[in-house]
Amino acid sequence: MNRLSDTVIRSRPAVLGVNKVIRNTYILLSMTLLFSALTAGLSMALNLPHPGMLLTLVGYFGLLFLTSKFRNSAMGLVFVFALTGFMGLTLGPIISMYLQLPHGSQLVMTALGATGLIFLSLSGYALTSRKDFSFMGAFLMVGILVAFLAGLAAVFFSMPGLSLAVAAMFVLLMSGLILYETSQLVHGGETNYIMATVGLYVSIYNLFLSLLQLLGAFSGDD
Repeated sequence: MNRLSDTVIRSRPAVLGVNKVIRNTYILLSMTLLFSALTAGLSMALNLPHPGMLLTLVGYFGLLFLTSKFRNSAMGLVFVFALTGFMGLTLGPIISMYLQLPHGSQLVMTALGATGLIFLSLSGYALTSRKDFSFMGAFLMVGILVAFLAGLAAVFFSMPGLSLAVAAMFVLLMSGLILYETSQLVHGGETNYIMATVGLYVSIYNLFLSLLQLLGAFSGDD
């Protein structure tokens, strides 16, 4: 009986620590999503042009590196807002382009609603079921790399069919990534809420863009 009590006492701080990371992650994720929406709206209001793929990649990976480097300090919060704000700026011109299409506002709202529904459903399932999805890690890493390279090929060689296939792949991969990253939070695989926020934000961002592309294509407006 004493051994059981000792085990419960020892495990309690670990559980509290995990719950704190989960709470901080979802609070920060909500704030970064709102900030990203604000910068996207600002980009649309000012009619800013898209910075282009090269600048987007340099800005993303550069800010991601800085966020990771300072993840254990207050500067990490500064860089995570810089990263998500920058991604919002790149998103604004894309949304503006879709809004100019027939039924564009409906497409954007449908993609936004579907993204929210998928994220809440999958993340909620991983949180409540407490299933371990860590086995998906290697598959997701390889899949995202393949999809990323295929996406670059689709852009450089102007292959719309491949581009749609990549978008469909990203919907599946980002859905899997949401399950994986939430599971990492639940089981203590990710203990830094800043990096956990970045992972979930990127999943949501790519999921929204991919759904928007697919909806635009299948509506006949893309």
